[in-house]
Amino acid sequence: MNALVLNAENRTAEQQRISPPVPAANELLVKVIAISLNPIDPLYVQNPLASSGRVIGSDFAGVITRTGPSVPTSTGLKEGDRVAGFLQGACSVNERPGAFAEFLTVPWDLVWRVTSGISIDEAVGVSLVGLTAAQAIWYRLGLTTPFPYDPKDILEEHPEWKIGSPTDEHDTAPVNFFIYGASTSVGLFAAQMVRLSAKASNKTFRLFGTASKARWEMLRAEPYVYDYLVDYLDDDWPEQIQKLADGGGMHYTYDCISEGDTVERTASILAKNGRSAIVRSREGGAWKGEGLPVEPIYGAVWEGLGEEVQYQGFTVKQSPAARGFAVAFYKWLSVALGCELRPIPIRLMPGGLKNVVEDGFQLLGAGGMKDRHVKRTEEWMRPVSAEKLVYRI
Repeated sequence: MNALVLNAENRTAEQQRISPPVPAANELLVKVIAISLNPIDPLYVQNPLASSGRVIGSDFAGVITRTGPSVPTSTGLKEGDRVAGFLQGACSVNERPGAFAEFLTVPWDLVWRVTSGISIDEAVGVSLVGLTAAQAIWYRLGLTTPFPYDPKDILEEHPEWKIGSPTDEHDTAPVNFFIYGASTSVGLFAAQMVRLSAKASNKTFRLFGTASKARWEMLRAEPYVYDYLVDYLDDDWPEQIQKLADGGGMHYTYDCISEGDTVERTASILAKNGRSAIVRSREGGAWKGEGLPVEPIYGAVWEGLGEEVQYQGFTVKQSPAARGFAVAFYKWLSVALGCELRPIPIRLMPGGLKNVVEDGFQLLGAGGMKDRHVKRTEEWMRPVSAEKLVYRI
């Protein structure tokens, strides 16, 4: 089969012919129809953690071609079903293959079924960023989920998170929730999840965010429905947020960028007893912050795969609670996408696997948002904003 394979020595990836995988007893063999890109895909190709020869990439959507003998028949999963999910790819030291190939294997309970109302192109951009947002909003910050889920396992693994509302449960005043990076892929899902939590908990939430003014009209409309937006380019955006909140501060904040001083500045608008989640660890120097009112909650999305993850210098431990949450989230996603939760915009890129590195990785860069500088004239090479890059295989 064709696959996109890491060349660590040259800090790139190349399309190669390799043997297709064989599913284990509890796995599915999936014929990949489409893949979508995440910033971590080029990051760990151009700054490799893995050794050469690994299949790279995370998000996939495709069709089941074989089920392992231990896959429960009660799941209803069968050959020909459309499914989506993500793999870890080359984003760790661990020797686990990624998704950017014509075929892949995946545990049966770590995929979600793509229903008839959703296209493969829409579905492929959901799994990793959707779970990233869900982990922050529901798993770590503890807002009410729109699906059955008991947080007792989370509390046992992470008692320091003190999951629960930072506001008086009998208080009828609105809950203030702030998202830095509202137009990012993660931010687009996070806003929807805040709205779903408001409905499930029967509480009023006021949603605040930062984004380019070009995205304000979209973000004020369904399904995001932001109450207040400020331009992230304004130096005084924290002061603007505080003024819009009548000086009350934010009960929850979610920093979807977590670069430079964004974590520190986001923390400055927290209310007393407020809670904050971020998408990047302090490890590696992505952000710095001294004297923060609270330590932001961080966790790698890979925890949802239920495997230990080794980075350079630290290890993310295997988390049964995180895996259990991912399974519950994907089960809900199989019925909720398109009705309760909407997919985000996509940009269909030309060329398939062979153009991923040359085009898609250039657009996303290999570092932070500030590193995205592409000077090409093709229509599909315009700057990326509020959308996922999708390739058909």
